[in-house]
Amino acid sequence: MEISIKVIVQDVFPGIEKLVSVAFSTFVAKPVGEEKIHLKPVTLLTEQDHVEHNLASERRKVRLHHEDTFKNLMKENRRFDDPICDEEEGMVPTSGTSVQSIELVLPPHANHHGNTFGGQIMAWMETVATISASRLCRAHPLLKSVDMFKFRGPSTVGDRLVFNAIVNNTFQTCVEVGVRVEAFDCQEWSKGQGRHINSAFLIYNAVDDKEELVTFPRIKPMSKDDLRRYHGAIVRKRIRLGRKYVISHKEEVPLCVHWDISNQVALSNASVEALNNLAARSGWEVTSAVEKIKIYTLEEHDILSVWVEKHVERPAHVTYHLLSDFTKRPLWDPHYVSCEVIDWVSEADQIYYITCPVVNGDKPKDLVVLVSRRRPLKDGDTYTVAMKSVILPSVPPSPQYIRSEIICAGFLIHATDSSSCTVSYFNQISASISPYFAGNLGGWSKSIEETAASCIQFIENATDDGLINRF
Repeated sequence: MEISIKVIVQDVFPGIEKLVSVAFSTFVAKPVGEEKIHLKPVTLLTEQDHVEHNLASERRKVRLHHEDTFKNLMKENRRFDDPICDEEEGMVPTSGTSVQSIELVLPPHANHHGNTFGGQIMAWMETVATISASRLCRAHPLLKSVDMFKFRGPSTVGDRLVFNAIVNNTFQTCVEVGVRVEAFDCQEWSKGQGRHINSAFLIYNAVDDKEELVTFPRIKPMSKDDLRRYHGAIVRKRIRLGRKYVISHKEEVPLCVHWDISNQVALSNASVEALNNLAARSGWEVTSAVEKIKIYTLEEHDILSVWVEKHVERPAHVTYHLLSDFTKRPLWDPHYVSCEVIDWVSEADQIYYITCPVVNGDKPKDLVVLVSRRRPLKDGDTYTVAMKSVILPSVPPSPQYIRSEIICAGFLIHATDSSSCTVSYFNQISASISPYFAGNLGGWSKSIEETAASCIQFIENATDDGLINRF
């Protein structure tokens, strides 16, 4: 059974309540004999009950596939260009974050069966993990989230519990600490052979005196085990990212950008500027690399953005003409069912009506999008194709579709030489389109890589007949 836990703090005087944390615990009922206990289904009474029930099913799917996903991503991750090969000033050896603690299980730490309280073990694990994280920064680390607490076996009164914590990897403003717990009774202690009873991965932030997030120094693995944990942390971060967005249930924020011919220039320029600002942000982290394709992600204040970089054997101006004509996009992008021009505003700006396929059994989605194109002012500069959703009174929402939103997306095309270019696709993911990306980010889908490969094939195989004249 899955049990959800919400912790709320209330300020007594003003009566203000604030959500502190949310957790999901999985329990099994222990049988008296050998047969498993089959639990009765939960009775769903409200619409919210049905939502939570469906999300619990999604979380269970993620848990069941976690081991296979992790193994596959670990194999894939080892093929990346290893960033730790580049020595950086200020790198901290992994061994410098190692912490060990020993606790004796006493009667107050155990239940009436003599088994140690799970919460007590979790508290001890957090303590040792916090000390490990604190060795990387001159600030007190704050627990941001827990990837998982896995209970592998019991411990009882009289056991010595040995806690080993070490920093596995750092990601800009957060750090992952791994904790392993072994239990020893008196006989096992004398032999030096313990029982591995718990593992956990905890994620920390730290803030400075100005309440701003601290950037952690990079970790330098010193052994094969360090390197395995280093890569494992990268894989777990990717799985966390996908899991977060596949099981989240966010209400779509209503569209607020109204289209009017009088604000055409302002909207078009703002869309192009937003795309360039997104591309210029720091903190992008590679999550996948396959042949000509690299995928990066950036998460800022719970806003997720994706950058797909592709190397194309075709001149930049030809690639620009092909990608800026969105009527051709359904030919290579399976996320687009149809795409038609509903207003040819100018040579640089067009408004498209787009329909998307069904995902997760929901209604199909549709969008009304302003596409703004910019040629470079001089050779060697970047071609730009920016996208942003707008409200158009002549195309109201339809009951057949879920009207969705593109906040900021588009292509930046830069010439590598006279016959090839680099295409960078950016998308600041809104709640409505996150289901199309979540599985890929989590590692149990290859839809982004497949779409990128299809895009490359489309561009490289397109004929030049009438292509340039149309523009």
